[in-house]
Amino acid sequence: MPFIPRRLRAALLATASAALVAATLPAPVPLGIGDPLFPTLGNPGYDVLSYDIGLVYHGKNSEPLDAVTTIQARTTEPLDRINLDFTRGTVRSVAVNGLRADFAVVGEDLVVEPLGPLPAGVPISITVRHTSDPSGDQNSGGWLRTADGLVMANQADAAHRVFPSNDHPADKAYFTFHVTAPNDLTVVANGLPAGRVRQDATTTWTYRTEHPMATELAQVSIGHSAIARRTGPHRLPIRDVVPTADAARLEPWLKKTPGQLEWMERQVGRYPFETYGLLVADEETGFELETQTLTLFERSVFTNKAYPEWYVESIMVHEMAHHWFGDSVSPQAWSDLWLNEGHASWYEARYAEDHAKKSLVKRMHDAYTRSDAWRAVGGPPARPAAPAPGQKISLFRPVVYDGSALVLYALRQEIGKDAFDLLERSWVRAHRDSNASTADFVRLASSIAGRDLTTFFQGWLYGKKTPPMPGHPDWRSTKQAGHR
Repeated sequence: MPFIPRRLRAALLATASAALVAATLPAPVPLGIGDPLFPTLGNPGYDVLSYDIGLVYHGKNSEPLDAVTTIQARTTEPLDRINLDFTRGTVRSVAVNGLRADFAVVGEDLVVEPLGPLPAGVPISITVRHTSDPSGDQNSGGWLRTADGLVMANQADAAHRVFPSNDHPADKAYFTFHVTAPNDLTVVANGLPAGRVRQDATTTWTYRTEHPMATELAQVSIGHSAIARRTGPHRLPIRDVVPTADAARLEPWLKKTPGQLEWMERQVGRYPFETYGLLVADEETGFELETQTLTLFERSVFTNKAYPEWYVESIMVHEMAHHWFGDSVSPQAWSDLWLNEGHASWYEARYAEDHAKKSLVKRMHDAYTRSDAWRAVGGPPARPAAPAPGQKISLFRPVVYDGSALVLYALRQEIGKDAFDLLERSWVRAHRDSNASTADFVRLASSIAGRDLTTFFQGWLYGKKTPPMPGHPDWRSTKQAGHR
């Protein structure tokens, strides 16, 4: 028998052991963390700490970008495989802790098989070389093609159409973006600039977040854009990204941001991130989106003269309010969406009342009239009906907007304005940079009110019919009311 050095024998044994494990593993399957609305979204067994995403844009927004995504994570249980959410791209190679790994694409999961089992509690580094394809259906989220480039719209479950990820808001992480594009284009992403390198015909732009972020809030803008800079409260840097041709036309709207930030801070406390700004896309999206530190707006919101000034400003505040409610304090599950949209709608309505004399009580009465109809169609606020197949955006129904703001109005009526204001400030302070659930909100509200509010919330959040409104016994709701 020939002599085999000890080190080589150990390597051969490790290889044989990995091969035996691979031979006995079942076929790879998509996994999820069991979200009631998106059961295959997210993945068990690890916690992502950071994403480092490199993208190369070749100048045409219908062509795939070359990409490298590196994920730093920690296992939370023993793993033979690592599932990532990813689709709409070609995977070229995967490495785990620097060693090449086998992989399979199953459904919308990228299933990675490291050389050997991973114990619980160990750091892992996953590097995926892939493409990121913006040519798919614009209505399904991910990349959106604009007149001159690309932006992202990842809510609720579309970040994995751009980069491999644990695509659920329960697993927030820090992000770094390195985006290479032709020199005539401007690139902006979440967070603050961390360098720019020009080489021949391209420039690589780097951005880094200072706070953890949910994948659905990731944003990269590539296009012929101008960046307008100004200063907000506490010397907060504000940068707005707009089509170059529209910079002067949009400036009267953009300069309102510092005052809106000051108003929001008077309501709930200091702005929770390192920067803020508006990203105005030359594209009809049909929605605005609170991507963290850089809110996405469609150009027509500001250029369509049919929209009254007070309405546009209140929408700006709606998206800004999300940075406290939804971005800094992110939902634990998608059924907690009412906490995001209900609060944003609440401060939208409050701002309209303060600045345009649009009655909050009238708006809430109108919502109450429609509330039973909204619940019949979309479920109660904290138990929304699942979106229709192929229509995931339908999750965003009236019941999670004004139907959920109505819950907050009822709560203020029940516990009083002072206790309600303390609750709002305490909520965003206690759960900053983390996740929180409906149960967490109920517990905190009960603590501040000094009494158990479980029964109150049970009816307002989970009831098929809208409970009586405290202080307004004459209000009525009907299933026959028109939808809005």
